[in-house]
Amino acid sequence: MEELVVVGGGQAAIQCIASLRKEGYSGSITLVGEENHLPYQRPPLSKGFLSGSTESDRLYFKKIEFFQENSIQLNLAVKAVKIDRENCLVHLSDNKSIGYDKLVLATGSRVRKLQFPGSELKGIHYLRGIDDAESLKEDLMKGNNLAIVGAGYIGLEVAAAAKEFDTKITVIEMADRVMNRTVDPIISDYYQKLHSKNEVEFILNESLEKIDGKKTVEQVICSGGSSIQAETVVIGAGVIPNIELAEESGLSCDNGICVDEYAQTEDKKIYACGDCTNHPNKKLNRRLRLESVHNAMEQSKTVASSIMGNKIAYNQVPWFWSDQYDHKLQIVGLSGEHDQVLIRGSQDESKFMLFYLKDEELIAVDAVNNPKEFLICRKLVENKVKISSDDILNQSINLNDLII
Repeated sequence: MEELVVVGGGQAAIQCIASLRKEGYSGSITLVGEENHLPYQRPPLSKGFLSGSTESDRLYFKKIEFFQENSIQLNLAVKAVKIDRENCLVHLSDNKSIGYDKLVLATGSRVRKLQFPGSELKGIHYLRGIDDAESLKEDLMKGNNLAIVGAGYIGLEVAAAAKEFDTKITVIEMADRVMNRTVDPIISDYYQKLHSKNEVEFILNESLEKIDGKKTVEQVICSGGSSIQAETVVIGAGVIPNIELAEESGLSCDNGICVDEYAQTEDKKIYACGDCTNHPNKKLNRRLRLESVHNAMEQSKTVASSIMGNKIAYNQVPWFWSDQYDHKLQIVGLSGEHDQVLIRGSQDESKFMLFYLKDEELIAVDAVNNPKEFLICRKLVENKVKISSDDILNQSINLNDLII
């Protein structure tokens, strides 16, 4: 019987396993996960789970019965520390090893931790796992003042969720606007105003200098001299792909584990999927490393198909989302190279979209509170539709009619 080992405990790992069993894979499957939890969703940790609207049992992808019924061997609370490619072994932190015929690396990413004076104080949080969210929630329930370092998706989602608690919130961002790396200034301005209406304060163009306190956080000092009284700090400084296991085994890595369009490394026995991969995308004509649920799910299906001998190239347009308060931001495509941006809808009505064009071709769309048209826009971007400004601005035109 073929032996398959999956390293990782997130979306990519569980989707790969579920897809394999669905496609009739009959070999043995062992999952190795560092945390003492069944595979679970991470996006709700900064949203519903943190605010209390999502219970912990709703985070888990599958109940224990799924793993039992599908003969999935679980090795939890243990880390894969070395891959012996010559002998096809994965060595674990408990001094055991597992043999494999095929290996899937779904190692994901970890938070980027900052070094600064006071980084050892209690009350400083990085949000990545269930235990992190539980610890942060405990502090917020005390009514502590909250300082958030970083105005990206995680920082702003935490700010929105934290408004459910009786706490003052200040967001520190080194750039001149929120979500500056991912959205147009129009979206940044809209969301900053949304948070300001909810009494969130912003300090822009300043970075974290140090945190003062005796044993716990008392004051946050910024590079421009601003100081914030806070007992709780959340740092959202981005993530780093977990590539060390692959890199140390000699696999090619470059801002992610390098794979081909079938999610296979140069070692034909080893595949990789999810946040940890650097993969080709023919639709966008470039290599990418993506941090998204959509990428984790779809690339994992590609791995399963490849293992089953049915090679289907992974080639999709990426899309993302962020929930803040009662607002849903949805993004499809990568807008970085656009030469024109147009607004469809009304900011005053909190329902609008930004269309990013390059040489009149639609390359990306940001949608605020418009999930119906966003679904259409995913197809428009995927089909690389040439679209006129008149068609975008004229809301009487049904976007569905523009799909080729």
